[in-house]
Amino acid sequence: MHVFATAGHVDHGKSALVRALTGIEPDRWDEERRRGLTIDLGYAWTRLPSGAPVAFVDVPGHQRFIGNMLAGLGPTSAVVFVVAADEGWRQQSTEHLAAVHALGISRGLLVVTRSDLADPSPALADGLARLSRTSLGDVEAVAVSALSGEGMPGLVAALDRLAAATPLPRADGRVRLWVDRAFTIRGSGTVVTGTLGEGSISVGDEVELAGRSARVRGLESMEEQRDRVGPVSRVAVNLRGLGVAEVSRGDVLLTPGAWRQTSVLDVRVEPVGGPGQSGTAPGARRPLPQQLTLHVGTTSVQVHVRPLGADTVRLVLDGPLPLVAGDRAILRDPGAKRVVAGALVLDADPPELRRRGAAARRGVELAGATGTPDVAEEVGRRGAMRVVDATALGIPVPTSAVGDVAVDGPWLVSGAALQRWSTALSEAVRRRVAEHPLEPSLTSEAAVAVAGVPDRALLPRVVGAAGLELVEGRVWVPGVRASLGAAESGLRALEERLAQTPFAAPEQPELDAWGLGRAEVAAAVRTGRLLRLDDGVLLRPDAPARAMRVLAGLPQPFTLSEARQALATTRRVAVPLLEHLDSRGWTRRVDGSHRQVVR
Repeated sequence: MHVFATAGHVDHGKSALVRALTGIEPDRWDEERRRGLTIDLGYAWTRLPSGAPVAFVDVPGHQRFIGNMLAGLGPTSAVVFVVAADEGWRQQSTEHLAAVHALGISRGLLVVTRSDLADPSPALADGLARLSRTSLGDVEAVAVSALSGEGMPGLVAALDRLAAATPLPRADGRVRLWVDRAFTIRGSGTVVTGTLGEGSISVGDEVELAGRSARVRGLESMEEQRDRVGPVSRVAVNLRGLGVAEVSRGDVLLTPGAWRQTSVLDVRVEPVGGPGQSGTAPGARRPLPQQLTLHVGTTSVQVHVRPLGADTVRLVLDGPLPLVAGDRAILRDPGAKRVVAGALVLDADPPELRRRGAAARRGVELAGATGTPDVAEEVGRRGAMRVVDATALGIPVPTSAVGDVAVDGPWLVSGAALQRWSTALSEAVRRRVAEHPLEPSLTSEAAVAVAGVPDRALLPRVVGAAGLELVEGRVWVPGVRASLGAAESGLRALEERLAQTPFAAPEQPELDAWGLGRAEVAAAVRTGRLLRLDDGVLLRPDAPARAMRVLAGLPQPFTLSEARQALATTRRVAVPLLEHLDSRGWTRRVDGSHRQVVR
């Protein structure tokens, strides 16, 4: 299906034109029919002679309802611009054209209505000239009378040509549907409607809407029940698990977990100029107001504007939205009640601006941005990105290395960043070896911090690139372990004694005599040469296993005294040793004074 929006001044015959084309009354509410103008969005559909289905979003033309007009215009990809022959170009024609241009809509059709009341030639010439200076460029134009039917066959043929020239988006993408209406049907529950611009929805799908999970109970398009609907389509989605009071226009129905909600955007702006103008000359551009309303899809949100470059600004939104680079939006001044600029999203996950001059530097960085994200640039700026985050931001994810970017499982890693991190880590570890021979390694946490790695999951790759090794949570230079220097001979003496009498833990005077101070002992424990139990008891690492062989030969259960005698040690050693065995599940207490070996 193709979905076209009407646009034009109030009472120029948009609704009558849609009614003549489709046989459907787009003005749905009694108030609209009573007042003779479209207040809310109207919808109608038909099938063109080629067989192509087309739906029309009939937007209100009155200035008071410009917000509703923007909600209807946003999700469409082509516009039918309407001007009445007897009135010509008017005030709301200008604002509607400004909105069309701001959204970058490049396909359309000019229709001059009420040709039975006045010569349509002046309106045709004026309208074509104005549209040509906007994103629409040179469009086809027809003159019609919805009342007499004059020109209607030519209009239908022109619509067929417009449909054929308007490409349909991919149907296998993620879903983003801006809700324009929510209501309830007895026996069915909550129904939301909107223009499905990307992705496909199937009955049974799980979706996310208004921060809640729901399941698709049914689908309808063009008054027909469907099992699956693809883009671009007008669709009604019947939801299970969500109350109608929880949904409103402007909410977004999404593929769960596939979109990133953002409250900060870097955008390129194109100010809108005078009647029929696409914008002002670069040298004549005026600064945008600091507070504006951002219109995107069917929603609007207040934004704070911070200038960056000549045509780029940062927008801070009052609420998060699922936007990506390449999205187009409208900036409107609610005080002046006019569209002031179009906005092309360049970055939906921009860096913070912390230092003096950061905004100007960011403006320079964005000067060549097109709104199409480049994976090398995006990953390079961050150093690394999770694949799932890149996908949520609309960044194309390669299946293999592309240029400087490598695919490492769930990560995309910049080669330049990897070199930077590995160099910093190598220098830090080798400096540690030279300055702290008793502790010549870094913990994983310290290594991540000193290298500037964005996530600990990337540390093994960085360690490997640096030619280091990661052992038991510490980063080492290969072949280098703690060096006790002069105390090495004392440690070897202690190790020899414990080899002969494994449970004769040294006392502090003995350690002092061997030159084993606190730092030396800590280094020996860290490198696995000694085992430290509670109360500072030091044994060889194999002491627990050797103790188990002795204790297993005792009558079960046994007392602390029996264990102490069998191990030929003191109570100072026996108590923490048995507690250590208990903690490992090798022994267990039977009562207050007995233990037994767990077999």
